[in-house]
Amino acid sequence: MSFSSVPARLTLLALLSATTFYCFYKSRRLKTLKLRSQNPNTSFSSCKGKLFFISQTGTSETLARRLLDLLTLHNLSFDLVDPKNYEPEDLPKETVVLIVASTWEDGKPPQNAKFFANWLAESADDFRVGSLLLSRCKFAVFGVGSGSYGGYFNAVARDFSKRMKALGAAEILPVREGDVDDGDLDEVFGFWSRKVIEALKSGLMENGGILESKVGNESDLETIDGSEEDDEDGENDVESGIVDLEDIAGKAPSRKSMTVVSSNGKLNGEKEMVTPVIRASLEKQGYKIIGSHSGVKICRWTKSQLRGRGGCYKHSFYGIESHRCMEATPSLACANKCVFCWRHHTNPVGKSWRWKMDDPLEIVDSAIDLHTKMIKQMKGVPGVKAERLSEGLSPRHCALSLVGEPIMYPEINSLVDELHRRRISTFLVTNAQFPEKIKMLKPITQLYVSVDAATKESLKAIDRPLFGDFWERFVDSLKALRDKEQRTVYRLTLVKGWNTEDLDAYSNLFSVGKPDFVEIKGVTYCGSSATSKLTMENVPWHSDVKAFSEALAQRSKGEYEVACEHVHSCCVLLAKAEKFKVNGQWFTWIDYEKFHDLVASGRPFNSEDYMAATPLWAVYGAEEGGFDPDQSRYRKERHHKSNP
Repeated sequence: MSFSSVPARLTLLALLSATTFYCFYKSRRLKTLKLRSQNPNTSFSSCKGKLFFISQTGTSETLARRLLDLLTLHNLSFDLVDPKNYEPEDLPKETVVLIVASTWEDGKPPQNAKFFANWLAESADDFRVGSLLLSRCKFAVFGVGSGSYGGYFNAVARDFSKRMKALGAAEILPVREGDVDDGDLDEVFGFWSRKVIEALKSGLMENGGILESKVGNESDLETIDGSEEDDEDGENDVESGIVDLEDIAGKAPSRKSMTVVSSNGKLNGEKEMVTPVIRASLEKQGYKIIGSHSGVKICRWTKSQLRGRGGCYKHSFYGIESHRCMEATPSLACANKCVFCWRHHTNPVGKSWRWKMDDPLEIVDSAIDLHTKMIKQMKGVPGVKAERLSEGLSPRHCALSLVGEPIMYPEINSLVDELHRRRISTFLVTNAQFPEKIKMLKPITQLYVSVDAATKESLKAIDRPLFGDFWERFVDSLKALRDKEQRTVYRLTLVKGWNTEDLDAYSNLFSVGKPDFVEIKGVTYCGSSATSKLTMENVPWHSDVKAFSEALAQRSKGEYEVACEHVHSCCVLLAKAEKFKVNGQWFTWIDYEKFHDLVASGRPFNSEDYMAATPLWAVYGAEEGGFDPDQSRYRKERHHKSNP
């Protein structure tokens, strides 16, 4: 196309106009910044301090709001600011800035502070701006992060401090770093908050305006830096009449000597896994917390089968009684932050067990007690059948897949033994990051490994693992699965646009772990969340899951066949044909009484020793679609507006 043409000339003119405007904007911006840096005493309106929260999941925002309450209690005037609604070029106007900052993936700032962080970085690195831009500003930063992320731990808080100082701001307190996994975040933050109050009170706010602060030099920092050595006697703490942020009486103990009061009132030198913040969040979601690191929750399929309205896919595939199934975990912590996690990452994370540990017998007793209490609460609910309610009070199955990574619990074998002693079957799911734990695991009814992706790149994107060697751990976990004699399963969760295109790569993984079964399930959409980018567009239809499953079975060249489906759960089961298809009939169900007898005998046994025939209604392609005909199908009434 010739530039003599009218469209071409118009395009060139638009490009030149845009370039001219951009250059003008950058020139004006640079001029403004230079004027401010060269004239630090320029008059700006600064009647209030600013308290920024850099937050992804809400933890930093919650802490910032508590600090705001404490500041208000001490007649210190501050505005709570979400940086996404703040113009960074107004920062030179500020006199006092407090920042509570979380660190997100790979040491990056959360979504609400990306622009703010970029402005700080660009300004600090631009030699034309100068180092006096923020010379009127005093600031302090508290970091909220997870120590499990190693070098990325509180990287954002440290970077903000570095950039602010590079632009001439005076740091009134060194960066204080809180760990969300340590169990003492609230106390560390409360301690830092009191030091902030001390620092601000030495430069009092009067008539709504901030006077010139007396703090910021080395001698002042020596008395307010929050060091454990200087404050173990409480001499520098604020008066005892002040109410702490977390309603903790007295001063916050040092990290070195801190003890924790457990739920039974006993002191323990180890940290609690479940902090007050985590406990409140999980309980709000319906979880019953057991001790310091375990949990139980009643499943919607349990409620459904209590009413005789059908069981979950495990009922169709393996013959469990959904109304007698208890969903629990001995470890609320996990080593991944999967994009489809329905807890929205309110549970703790960690690479190893570093918390106080509860007794396995107490965990099992409490889990059964809490589960049966929730079952009793179903009495009188419309549709609940008395016979099934009575049966539900005696659980026969335990799905160790509620949340977190159950295999992390150091006493997992003892816990499994206790369940089997009560003739409760065990379905344990592991996220394939602890291969040594898989090797050490005693026989269980059915062992799952989550295979959320088939390549290293996609696994990192979906599971967001803590371990740097996550792929090696993943492969080693599959190899450890191969050596198990009892029933083993690959569990695939399909997320459209993320992991549904790697059929050949998935097929190649079959030979690594040689699982008995492969469960293929469409992802469940759990609503919007700051921690997940998933939408309904990422949820596959059952027809999509079927097509994927059939294609995967075909690639196995007859080793695996499509055996069962549960349409309601958007789930399909592949099974090893040579093992579980006898004379043309599938045997994917489990003889649970036989399993418990085999465990009690102490003799070696394998998956074929306790298999049972699959009913025809559960077989793939059956008219029932995996719905038990002995149950009553229930459909909610849907009201649609009629066309005018």
